[in-house]
Order: sequence, then C-alpha cells, then structure tokens
Amino acid sequence: MIQAWSVDDVRAAEERAMAQLPDGELMQRAATGLAQVVAARLPDDTSTQPLVVALVGGGNNGGDALWALAHLADLVGEPLDLVAVLTSEHRHEEGLRAARRAKVEIVDATRGGSKGGSKARRRSKALDHAVEALAVADVVLDGVLGIGGRPGLPDLVTELLEAIGADAHVIAVDVPSGVDPMGEIVGGAGVFADETVTFGCAKPVHVLGTASRCGMLTVVDIGLDLGRDHASASAARTAPAAERVDHDDVAALWPVPGPEDDKYSRGVVGVVAGGEVYTGAPLLSVTAAVCAGAGMVRYVGPPGPTQLVRAEVPEAVHGTGRVQAWVVGPGLDAHPHSWDQLGLAQVEAARRALDSELPCLVDAGGLDLLDGPRTHAGARTLLTPHAGELARLLARLDPEASGLDRERVVVEPLRWARRAAELLRATVLLKGSTTYVVPPPASGLAVRAQADAPAWAGTAGSGDVLAGLAGTLLAAGLDPVDAGSLAALVHGVAAHDANPGGPVRALEIAQQVPRTVARLLARAAEVG
Repeated sequence: MIQAWSVDDVRAAEERAMAQLPDGELMQRAATGLAQVVAARLPDDTSTQPLVVALVGGGNNGGDALWALAHLADLVGEPLDLVAVLTSEHRHEEGLRAARRAKVEIVDATRGGSKGGSKARRRSKALDHAVEALAVADVVLDGVLGIGGRPGLPDLVTELLEAIGADAHVIAVDVPSGVDPMGEIVGGAGVFADETVTFGCAKPVHVLGTASRCGMLTVVDIGLDLGRDHASASAARTAPAAERVDHDDVAALWPVPGPEDDKYSRGVVGVVAGGEVYTGAPLLSVTAAVCAGAGMVRYVGPPGPTQLVRAEVPEAVHGTGRVQAWVVGPGLDAHPHSWDQLGLAQVEAARRALDSELPCLVDAGGLDLLDGPRTHAGARTLLTPHAGELARLLARLDPEASGLDRERVVVEPLRWARRAAELLRATVLLKGSTTYVVPPPASGLAVRAQADAPAWAGTAGSGDVLAGLAGTLLAAGLDPVDAGSLAALVHGVAAHDANPGGPVRALEIAQQVPRTVARLLARAAEVG
C-alpha cells in the first residue's frame, strides 16, 4: 500500500524532527539523498561532460536543489557542469553560498548575470543563457515550488520549462512545481516530471489524480516520524490522507476460498441490470462477477437480457433468491414509459434491492433512483458514477451543487466525490483515468486512488465489468473501500493483460480477470 500524508502532517513531523536535530540537518539529509538520485541518473557515456541544470525557487525547495548541486559536485568527483537558474528574487542564501563554493554556475533569470547595458538587456542575456543550458541539459531539477506551493506557475518559469530538451531527465524536487500538493485540483499549468524525489514520505499529489505529473516516485528517508501524533509516544497513529493499493496488496485483500468454502460462503451476487433496450450491460456485469470468482451470480431481469445471459453465462442463475450483495443499475432505464411493463418491473426490482439491508453497488441507472441515503443507512453502499453521472446526481440532490457539470467534477474530483459520500452516506468510486474511492467523511478513512488501466480501457461497457467485479468483492465480505480500490486495480491490470498496448473490448477485460487474479496471487507467493 502506498500511503501519503497531508501537507500539515508533514510540516508537523518536520518541526518535531528539527527540534531534535542540529540546524539544517533535515535539509542536508534531503539534499544528500537528492544528489545521490541525480548521480544515478547521469548518462553512462563518458565522452561528454554531463550537464545538470536546476530551476531554483525562493523557498526551502530551492534550498534543497542548491544544496543538492553542491553535494553532487563532491559526490561525482569527475568533470561535471552544474548550473543553478534562479527564478525568484527571494533566495535561500545558505544554499546559494554552498553552490557557489562548489563552483556551480549561478544564472539569475530574474535580473540577468552580466554587467553594463539596460536592465531589460541584462535580463534577456541571462534568460538566453538559461534557455541554452536547459536545451542541452542531461538532468533538470525542478526546485521552484515545494509543498507550500499553489497550482499554477509564474510566466518566467513557464518560459524556462518550455526550453527543456526532449532528452533531459526531469526530476521534481519533492513535488512537481505548479501542481496542487494535496492533489485536490487536477489539470492546469505545472511540471510533468520523469521522476519525483520526495522526502520522508509520499504526499497526496503523488498518489491522487496528479500522480501522472510526478513520473516515477522515489522517497528519500530523512527520519520523519509520521507514525504517531506529536502529543506523546503512545498517542494514536497519524492517519494517511491518501492511499493507493498496489500489486503486492492483492494477496492480502483478495477473497481466496478455503477447502471448507461453498458457493454461499464465497458470496452470492445479485445483479439487477439492463432491460429490453440495454441488453449488453447485464451480460458484461454477470460475466465479470462469474470470472471474478463469485460463489453464485443471480441475475434479475426481463426476458431479452435474461435469454442473452442464459446463452453466454450458463453458470448464472435467474430470478430472486438468496444473495449476499446487490449490483444495481448497469444499463438500467430508471424512467421507462408508463406502458413499458417490463421496464417498470425492472425498476421495481432495483428499488427492492436498494431498500434491502444488504451491501449494494449502485451504478448508472441505479444512481437515478437515489433520492438520499439508502433506507438502511448502515448497509454498506458503493456508488460508482463517472464524472457526468456524479454531476447529475449532485445537481439533482444538493442545492449547493445546482448547475454542477462534468467539467467542474473533472477539475475538482475529490471535492464533489466527498460531497456525494457525505450526502448519501456511502463510499463513492468516481471512475476516470484515475479512479477515486472516497469513503464518507465521518469514517475517518483515507481517500484511495487507482490509475492502473491503459487508456484503451476507456470504452463502452468497461464500467459494467467493473461493477460486476466490485460487486463480487462486496458479496465476499469486503468493505466498500477495499472492494472498490481492489476492483479498480484488478480491472485496470486485466485490461492491460488482455491486449498489451492495443485496443481491448470490455468483454475481454471480464474474461481476462481470472488469469490476472491468478498472476497477482502468484506474484505475492513468489515475493513471500
């Protein structure tokens, strides 16, 4: 499990550490670790002298970058060109002095570095020099903004970033500049790093929807104690703000049956999906549930999709009966015409499932049937909207979200997923290129985010497969947060496994799930 702590918790941990260490020790640990990573990323070709350029901001992030250049000069011990491009009139003076002592070339992009001529001309000359260096640099350090930064970049920094050569290895110092450190706001101007070297622990930016900006994540241990609250050594553990389930977690979470299990103890999934208009969604959800290892899958639906499921998934049983969890809504028309008796009967079946005390996954058309929390609010509930569905749901139920549209949800996914989780007292799995799993705020649980699927998986029917997969895990007894995040991971990996690097059908994802689960379980056994 990759765990990330909030900016406030990280700052508190840094303050506790600094109170017990000599002045500047924490920064030296960070800068030394950063220098070691940079040294490992230098080109192996010794025929040319490597060039490392750091974009240096005015705070401690800039200080980390300057000190890293100074340590790098000692660490490499061979000819090396080092350039620090200052992007702020505020400087970390001690780091700047250390860089100068190490013979780092200092280029002041805010004022220029030459004597004589007008101020504008001096600035232009410095910028030209910085741009030339960035164009041919082997490694570029982004040390402009740290965890105290806000989304967006100054124009000067944007201009400098545009000059970086295509072959440069860009390393963000702690967080990519311009990206929200808390990962709450997605998109906008900011650094796209090949690698991020962070200190002490991961931050939310590294695991949420902004993680794609970070590239490979390298964590340098600087001795922060984030395990406990600062009140006392026996106090409750400080909780992470965000998490990501990784491949090594699958074995611990996946419900593997034992020799005494039967179809009922493994979990029976009830699926109320589709209708005479949308017949494919039930087939995809039922297939996914069967392939995920449900003890039994029970489909409730009208004749058309029932006939299709009977033909393609002979393992499924049909009609109402004993279940351990429900999947409600894939392909469901929540508002059939008054003369559509089959459609009205399907909606009534969906409402009965929603009104039950059983765990329930609510997707697509099922979301349109929600007017508030489920009748039995204590029942475990997992909502699985995409951004457009979440916008419609909240605009309908929440006066404060009147006029909410898909675009606003995409920019602030956590804000709106949290609101739905609070309003409906449910866990919300918000589907997208990054899938967020957001528990009700009162639970105190961390938000999770998964980004395991290839872009090819964004296709019609893919969400129906995810619903069947997650519903199976709910029926096996997993809580909605684990069921949602584990299903998102396996769904994404199965999409890749089904046809690496190319297009993939939703049905192929479902059919790949058994082999993907087996591979992930075997991986854990090999590691163990």
